[in-house]
Amino acid sequence: MLLGLVVGLGMGGVALVVDRRRCDAKLKRLLGRLEDHQPLPTLGYDAQIASAIGDQKAQLDALTQELQDVRQLLKCAPVGYLQVDEESRLLWCNQRAQEFLDIEQSDYSTQPRLLLAIVRSYELDQLIDRTRQSQVPCEASWTFNSISTDPFNYLERPAYPLQGYGVPMQGGQVGVFLENRQEAVSLAQQRDRWISDVAHELKTPLTSIRLVAETLQSRVAPNLSSWVDRLLKEVIRLSKLVDDVLNMSSLEQRHTQIKEGTDTDIVPLIQAAWRGVEPLAKLKQVTLDYSGPEQLVAKVNASLMHGVLFNLLSNAVKYSPSQQMIRVGLSVAIDGVAIDLDRQSVTALAESDASMPQVLLEVMDAGSGFSEKDLPYVFDRFYRGDLARSRVESAEGTAFQRTSAQTVGLQSVNTSANTAELSGSGTGLGLAIVRQIVEAHEGRVEAKNHPELGGAWLRVWLPGKRLV
Repeated sequence: MLLGLVVGLGMGGVALVVDRRRCDAKLKRLLGRLEDHQPLPTLGYDAQIASAIGDQKAQLDALTQELQDVRQLLKCAPVGYLQVDEESRLLWCNQRAQEFLDIEQSDYSTQPRLLLAIVRSYELDQLIDRTRQSQVPCEASWTFNSISTDPFNYLERPAYPLQGYGVPMQGGQVGVFLENRQEAVSLAQQRDRWISDVAHELKTPLTSIRLVAETLQSRVAPNLSSWVDRLLKEVIRLSKLVDDVLNMSSLEQRHTQIKEGTDTDIVPLIQAAWRGVEPLAKLKQVTLDYSGPEQLVAKVNASLMHGVLFNLLSNAVKYSPSQQMIRVGLSVAIDGVAIDLDRQSVTALAESDASMPQVLLEVMDAGSGFSEKDLPYVFDRFYRGDLARSRVESAEGTAFQRTSAQTVGLQSVNTSANTAELSGSGTGLGLAIVRQIVEAHEGRVEAKNHPELGGAWLRVWLPGKRLV
């Protein structure tokens, strides 16, 4: 009996030691998971756990305080901010966003509501969806019209332009920064009106000066003719600048009219625009290499689109070295990507869920291309960056110098321009006019450097017709 008791006590002691060691191992693993916790060897395990829990609570309080500080900062920010969850329900917004979007003050963190039920702005909802799906920051511009949700208390409020920046967050949430662009738009309109008024006032005296200079060309002494030629060249340059400014003003006023285009074949427009720049092209021995279909129809304003093509081709000729080739491509694009209709069934493509086909126009020259740092600004009016292309020589040894990597010396829409006018310096408005015409047709334009040729690569997307 005594021996059995001793054996039983021994086995129980061994089991107790094994269990204690197992508990010690679990506690050590638990303590190891606690961040930045150094247990005191003199404290017991219960005290160590309590200390770790205290540290975790302190970290949680610090994070909560940081969140409150960020929200306090956003409350005082000069831009609007709102945050929605994965179901596009409003979680929080600052005072600026409430003012911009006419949102009533409420605690949406406790009772989230669908954003569209609070703010009737489908453009804002599309920006949020696009940001959530792409998981990259997105931006959009639109004119916000505040609409009251109460039909018995309707108040007409002024509309103003907004710029939104969507930022993806964890868990499908999206944060949106809002900027009121009303003041910037008003200043831009005042600037455009002032420039247009000045251009109108300069038109008549410049015409008179040009007539006098042309008259003097045949009447002055031979040793003074170079001065008259120089005067006439500068007057022509100023006249181009005035014409471009007036064209910009006219395009802004006729914005809705431009969209009322007709079905136009783009290929004859390319041929007509090339005939307009042939004098300079022959002088520099530059040729045209066209690749594309014999006919491709788009809904455009033929006169204005001819101006776009003339501008792009005259620029490409002027800033290509002599005895080079200008490449012009015309194709059909889906979602901005050119497609080969010979390898795809037109009927199957039209019946698919693909987007509406577009007409893609590409113009590539043989120059040195745009400066990388200036590419984001090439379509800004009056923007002039660093010299991006080297001096190129014509067939007669005349130097053609690019004055701006962005404005590329595009001429106004005038097919009767002579060789001297084509080879003159640019006005700084050419690409701005091109972009305005293209966007008025609900298209888009892009400027890059061709990865293989190295020269300027301008691409224009225009709305096309249905394939069937």
